[in-house]
Amino acid sequence: MLKDITLGQYFPGKTVVHRLDPRTKILLLIVYIVAVFLAQSFLSAGLVLAFLIAVTLLGRIPFKSMTRGLKPMLIFIVFTAVLNLFYTEGGTLLVEWKFIHIYSEGLRKSFFMVLRILLLVCGAFLLTYTTSPIALTDAIERLLNPLKKLHVPVHEFAMMMSIALRFIPTLIEETDKIISAQKARGADFETGSLIRRAKALIPILVPLFVSAFRRADELATAMECRCYHGGEGRTRMKVLRFARLDYAAFAAGALLLAGVIILRHFGL
Repeated sequence: MLKDITLGQYFPGKTVVHRLDPRTKILLLIVYIVAVFLAQSFLSAGLVLAFLIAVTLLGRIPFKSMTRGLKPMLIFIVFTAVLNLFYTEGGTLLVEWKFIHIYSEGLRKSFFMVLRILLLVCGAFLLTYTTSPIALTDAIERLLNPLKKLHVPVHEFAMMMSIALRFIPTLIEETDKIISAQKARGADFETGSLIRRAKALIPILVPLFVSAFRRADELATAMECRCYHGGEGRTRMKVLRFARLDYAAFAAGALLLAGVIILRHFGL
């Protein structure tokens, strides 16, 4: 299950999506999220889904990687679907058995909630799959630059986000190694009551926290040895500039949002 977590991974490439300015991709993700929440009909949801599929194909991201990244969220998705299915009333009563009542509105809401979660998660995956952590850091810092006038530590905030994304795969790999080592020593994580399973996680969490703090200390030492002192006076090897491709991407995002708003306005 841990190996299925792909958030934070980067797939190098030279596709159209990879060549976009990272600021463009972040802004497009925001527009995409707004469009996902505005989509209230099958037609508008299909439009958002078509946009997601088109970007995935342009970025040459394997659909297997997308679906594999969704496996760890399967329990949460099923729980959300069941909750909306059985606790939403309205419309036609479809199923009535003892205390179970399923209405057409509950079925519709459950479907759209699951679809919305899938679209949001896949959109976030596309951002990390096609953008390197360094480019993502630069983009976040540039977008948050106006907050520097309010004495907000923008560079440090962007750096922390980048480091967090970068170390997600590393910590997952470390956790998998610890679990394998504990299983080799006879540890059992799959049987017993819920409390027993929770207690069995202690031999995993303790060495994982120790490893995480050790890595953080090594990273801090390495940054100090390289005379790192924040964003003051720092220059960049690659200066971010918008190109024609970015403006075309903005136009595509604007068309998506306009299409969803028009469909919502006319109730389609």
